[in-house]
Amino acid sequence: MTSLKDAMIYLPELALALKQTMYMIGVSMVFGMVFGLIIGTVLFLCRKKETWQQRCLYNISSSYVNIIRSFPFLLLVVTLIPLTRVMVGTGFGPKSASVSLSLVAIAIFARLCEQVLLDIPKSVLILSESLGVTRWQHVYHFLWLEARSGLVLSATSMLISLVSYSTVMGVVGGGGIGDFAIRYGYQRYEYIVMMLAIVIMIVLVGLIQLVGYKIAKKLDKRTLS
Repeated sequence: MTSLKDAMIYLPELALALKQTMYMIGVSMVFGMVFGLIIGTVLFLCRKKETWQQRCLYNISSSYVNIIRSFPFLLLVVTLIPLTRVMVGTGFGPKSASVSLSLVAIAIFARLCEQVLLDIPKSVLILSESLGVTRWQHVYHFLWLEARSGLVLSATSMLISLVSYSTVMGVVGGGGIGDFAIRYGYQRYEYIVMMLAIVIMIVLVGLIQLVGYKIAKKLDKRTLS
């Protein structure tokens, strides 16, 4: 079995894998938070019995979220290869992998945002309506501002999910920590290398959770237990 000292020869490959993981997660995080927030807000505003009920827009947004979330991720990655070739010029590599991850991130964050907005007290919505604010003012000053802590926690959950999803991106040459663990650890029987990659991923998830919780606690008017 490889010793920890011998495993250090894989440090250049490990550094590259970390860089690829950060790239994929970073790109998909941006798209997920921006478009996921928009779609999640649309789902909340356009649902039945809401002030701005739009069943057609709601059904389109909800169908996208449901289809992407229920689609087996590995099959989704392979299915989207022709699309990624059109969008980024290649069907393989971190750029290609970012497309699939972004679509999943948008769907995950959109549904989480909808659930957070649904938890806003009715009194806040009634106050907004009584003041006669514009739709943008209603969304920004009443919905997003009131739900900011929950939205941060939702973004944290989305990021943790992306770390998990990124581990299978080796199927399209996306690389990353998961691909590193399989190729240099499992397939070569270098179990120390594989465990090192797993520990790094556990630490990464722990840091994301810690930072997300701290930010949410700071933004929340209540005390999070």
